Amino acid sequence: MVEKGGARATWLGHSTVLLEQSGARILTDPVLRSRVLHLRRHREAHHTFDPGRLDAILISHHHFDHFDRPTLRRLDRATTVIGGPGTGSLLRREGFRRTVDLAPGEAVELEDVTIRATPAEHGGSRTPLHRAGEAIGFTVEGAEKVYFAGDTDLFEEIGTVASGADLALLPVWGWGPSIGPGHLDPERAATAVSMISPRLAVPIHWGTFAPVGMGRRLAGLRHRPAIEFQRLASLASPGSRIEVLEPGESVAYS
Repeated sequence: MVEKGGARATWLGHSTVLLEQSGARILTDPVLRSRVLHLRRHREAHHTFDPGRLDAILISHHHFDHFDRPTLRRLDRATTVIGGPGTGSLLRREGFRRTVDLAPGEAVELEDVTIRATPAEHGGSRTPLHRAGEAIGFTVEGAEKVYFAGDTDLFEEIGTVASGADLALLPVWGWGPSIGPGHLDPERAATAVSMISPRLAVPIHWGTFAPVGMGRRLAGLRHRPAIEFQRLASLASPGSRIEVLEPGESVAYS
C-alpha cells in the first residue's frame, strides 16, 4: 500500500497503467478486454476492472492495442482525454466531451499536475488510410514526475524529455514473436534507462497479448522480455531501481 499523499502506479497489462499522484488519477492507453482483434490476452484478464473516478485518460497513439473503443465506452465520458493530433475528433465520436490534442512539447494543466506531450519514434496511424495519428509519449509532473513512453523506439532526446523522472514506464516488447522498427526491445529499453536515469523504471508493453493460436508457441515471451530488461537496465543504470510487475500489481514511486 502507498501511504497517504504518496504516489502509486498499477500495471493492468500491455500499456495500461493507473497512475495516482498529487490527488490525480490518470489511466494510460486503456485496453481492458480479453481480446482485441486477433490478439488474445494471456495474462490475467482485467475485463471486470473498474478504475473508478478518473481525472484524465492518456492516449499515446491510434493503434488498436492502445486506442480501444470498446474499453473507452466503459469509461466516464466526462473524463478529460488527452492524445496526439487528431485524437480528439475520434474521441468525440465516442461521446467524450473534454478532449485535448497535444503536439510534442505542448502541455495542459490538470488538477495539480502538468501533462506534457513528448516525441515518440513510432508510426501511430490507425489504418493505412487514416493519416492522422502521430504517436506521442507523456510526462506527468506534480509532486513526482512520470515518463510514459507510449510505444516508441530509442530516440536522441529521450534523456532530455524524461530527465528527472521518478518513474519511467518503458515498452520492452510487443505481442508477436518479433518486433520491428518503432519499438523498444529489452536492450534498447535498458539504454533508454541509462539516458534517463529515473529513480524507478517499470517495463510495459510485454507478455500480455499474443495472436490467436500462437499462445503456446509464444509462452516463453510472457516473462523473458521483462526479465532481460531488468537484468540489462540494472547494469546500464545502477542508480535506478527496476521493478517487474504482474498485471494488477502496484508500486510506489514517491
